[in-house]
Amino acid sequence: MAVFTEVSFDAAAELFKRLPVGELSSLKGIASGIENTNYFADTAQGRYVLTLFERLSFDQLPFYLHLMKHLAQHGVPVPDPQADASGEILHTLCGKPAAVVNRLTGGHQLAPDASHCESVGAMLARMHLAGVDYERHQPNLRGLAWWAETVPVVAPFLSAELRTLIESELTYQQQVAASAAYAALPRGPIHADLFRDNVMFEGHQLTGFFDFYFAGVDTFLFDIAVCLNDWCTDLESGRLAEERAVAFVAAYNAVRPLSSGERRLMPALMRAAALRFWASRLWDYHLPRDATVLTAHDPTHFERVLAHRVTEPWHPALI
Repeated sequence: MAVFTEVSFDAAAELFKRLPVGELSSLKGIASGIENTNYFADTAQGRYVLTLFERLSFDQLPFYLHLMKHLAQHGVPVPDPQADASGEILHTLCGKPAAVVNRLTGGHQLAPDASHCESVGAMLARMHLAGVDYERHQPNLRGLAWWAETVPVVAPFLSAELRTLIESELTYQQQVAASAAYAALPRGPIHADLFRDNVMFEGHQLTGFFDFYFAGVDTFLFDIAVCLNDWCTDLESGRLAEERAVAFVAAYNAVRPLSSGERRLMPALMRAAALRFWASRLWDYHLPRDATVLTAHDPTHFERVLAHRVTEPWHPALI
């Protein structure tokens, strides 16, 4: 959510005139994130987020925007894309695809405890169930095929030891993905990027999930693994915080019981999630794009996470 495209107040105001959200009164660029251009946009009627999509195309975006609309209609607290008079929720601004969504209330919980993890686990399960009948289909664009393309590009920036780690993990994940057990895993639309800064809380009350622009159809277990590697991980060491992990999985399992295959493959998918974000952070760090406001995430964090997931595989005992 860095600012790659500068949007003038007047240009944004013209877009807002076409939406039933009131006249634009303020516009402020958002510094966090690395994929899209985002602005906080306020009107007399409410608070919104304006997004210009820097990588996703007009053809790809309906999957994400209509998924958010679908989840909102099924009672999952997510930003709701705003439609113009013709019902269109995908707009154009500065020559790029754009969307306006309502701004969720609350703030990030960057130091979660077990109860926060329970809330996220239960809501993630609700989201997965709500998306089962979503009719549009788009693969996870940062899935295995992307890892196979990206690892050879970023590997030259690594030491020999780390090149061995990332290349051997890619080989392992390709073997997992080719297995019958993996093919049998339950699938549907997943968030695929549900980190601490993509969830809002007011105290211990979860008020919403947002930033669905890495979503795609993939295994539900991958979504769980992404969350475990962030919400339930010690940020300094990369080790799993088991109390939080148990709370997360138990809350998820109470809403959507995990299959035996999901239980067996949880360690492998936690490794997959670590590889995905190590590769993407290496890409963003070593091959950055120009942006007015941009801070690349430290790739060494997920290097540590992956190393621990390889040497310390985790199966939750309660299931």
